[in-house]
Amino acid sequence: MRDLAAASSAPTAPAAEFPPVRPREIFGWCCFDFANSAYVTIIVTVIYFPYFTKVVAGGAAAAAAWWGFTLALAQLAVLLVSPLIGAMADTRANKKRWLACTAATCSLATLALTAVGPGEIWLALGLVGFATAAFYLSENICAGFLPEISTPETAGRISGYGWSFGYFGGLLCLVLSLWMIEGLGRPVPEVFAMTGIFFALAALPTLILLRERARPKTLPPGQSLLAASWGENIRSLRALARPEHRTLALFFTSLFFSTAGLTAVVAYASGFAEGVIGFSTPEVIKLFVVLQLAGAAGAFGFGFLQDKTSPKVALSLALGLWVLVCIVASVCPAGAKGTFYGVGIGAGIAMGAFQSGGRAVVALFTPEGKSGEYFGFWGFFSKLAGVVGQPVFGLLASGFGFRTAIFVNSFFFLAGLAILLPLALKPAATTAGPGGAPPAA
Repeated sequence: MRDLAAASSAPTAPAAEFPPVRPREIFGWCCFDFANSAYVTIIVTVIYFPYFTKVVAGGAAAAAAWWGFTLALAQLAVLLVSPLIGAMADTRANKKRWLACTAATCSLATLALTAVGPGEIWLALGLVGFATAAFYLSENICAGFLPEISTPETAGRISGYGWSFGYFGGLLCLVLSLWMIEGLGRPVPEVFAMTGIFFALAALPTLILLRERARPKTLPPGQSLLAASWGENIRSLRALARPEHRTLALFFTSLFFSTAGLTAVVAYASGFAEGVIGFSTPEVIKLFVVLQLAGAAGAFGFGFLQDKTSPKVALSLALGLWVLVCIVASVCPAGAKGTFYGVGIGAGIAMGAFQSGGRAVVALFTPEGKSGEYFGFWGFFSKLAGVVGQPVFGLLASGFGFRTAIFVNSFFFLAGLAILLPLALKPAATTAGPGGAPPAA
């Protein structure tokens, strides 16, 4: 994989070696997963979609399709700019600045949802789309720090720590939301204000503790930052298409199909629980409290499994579990809330394992000095999946019902598993990151 970095410009100066990675830096990095999970849990997954459908859209039949297309357009925007932003961040060595800007944008747009009232459909969708795009950009940028604070032997564990922190962040936000809703007996816009503030405050340890370990690069003579960044992307994409990098290219293809299924579940899970199984809003929140705990266990446990066995073992088990979850959910009877709790636990374990494992695999294959760009590609394929998975689910749910949609969704996971199984997910050569080996944990 080192030849993929050959086109990079040389550092401006032979900067001194960075000190070893300290546990507090790993803690700081994990805190961003803790912070941004508030947005995806409350706004994308659990509370805002039913609120949008019932209150803002007034129960319109097309609300599910509108929601899916909005999230897809947000991910399309991220898909187009993420590799470019990653290359620019690598050139200037300023990932933390990009991280702060995208986190602030998501937080402010989430706060603004508090002012959206009944009938203001396009305002609501615009704010959700804007906040979602900023959320996914921040997720990609934060992931770009992983190769700098881990080694191939610890990437799975550290990625798992981050996802585990994330699930506990979502859990805390769910508990606060439940307290607010049960206190007033109805979903309240103040929940969305709390979510935006939670994201902003919880992200502060990341911006304070995490070190920017990349080194700035000298621009080629006569080239602007924008032109040089586009050139880096084009060269890396061409290199990614070479036969010697076929494994990574196929992994990204597997990631695309699998993530298409996952993003659809995330976007419509609360609507399925309320509209098909018969959960009330407080009951949905309690269901997702259990799911968050299962997700934390999945991310943590499968992170160790991945380091002890191989990424393929952990990811294959996670995808197989996803197929089972979709099939059981599609036939779960209305009112069978106990059975659906089992579905939620399986989904949480599979989600934590898959998200953590996929990020760690990309870290294994990332050349030194190109983490922002390569995690931009990770974001590119992940967001391309959202452009496909969420609208397909929304159209199927609007036209044929949620049960058909969740059953068809299982084929995304099957396709990802079929592509993954023949792969040998080991880079040709591995080296420690610039920070040296982080402490074993």
